[in-house]
Amino acid sequence: MPPTEPRPEPPVPEGELDIVLALSGLRAADAEDALRTLAAHLLDEGSVAEGFPAALLERERSYPTGLPTPLPTAIPHADPAFVHRPGLAIATLAEPVDFGEMGGGTGEDRAPRRLPVRLIAMPLLTDARAHLRALQHLMAVLRDEAQVTRLLDAADDTDLAGRASRLLAGEEDA
Repeated sequence: MPPTEPRPEPPVPEGELDIVLALSGLRAADAEDALRTLAAHLLDEGSVAEGFPAALLERERSYPTGLPTPLPTAIPHADPAFVHRPGLAIATLAEPVDFGEMGGGTGEDRAPRRLPVRLIAMPLLTDARAHLRALQHLMAVLRDEAQVTRLLDAADDTDLAGRASRLLAGEEDA
């Protein structure tokens, strides 16, 4: 259900995804715990509307976002109606947590195949078309094992935000 409060529309340069949240070494019991933690931080910062956490979890249950990249990652997201501040939330996990595979990869029991994720990249979009190039670049970064390793090796939240910003800007030495 979309939020009822008006949503501010801050100007964002076309194609750019600013890092709005970076959490390095997040400890989570499972994927839902990781998503709840990220959503709570985003809500506290005013980046998302009140209904975002529930919408995010519901969408992940219905449409898993784990990617079978060389180092499995997840790209959870919710309806743009819940986003106040477009950008990217990123988290590295202290220990892998299982996410369902995007696109319906199924195991023998017909459940989505589970992927051990250590990196979560959460696009916060108000208009995906406006950020198409940035999303394409993000996907290229997530498919590159060396670049994902650079993110996983971040020392702290500030280091992770800097590395992610440089990689998304196309700078080689993140």
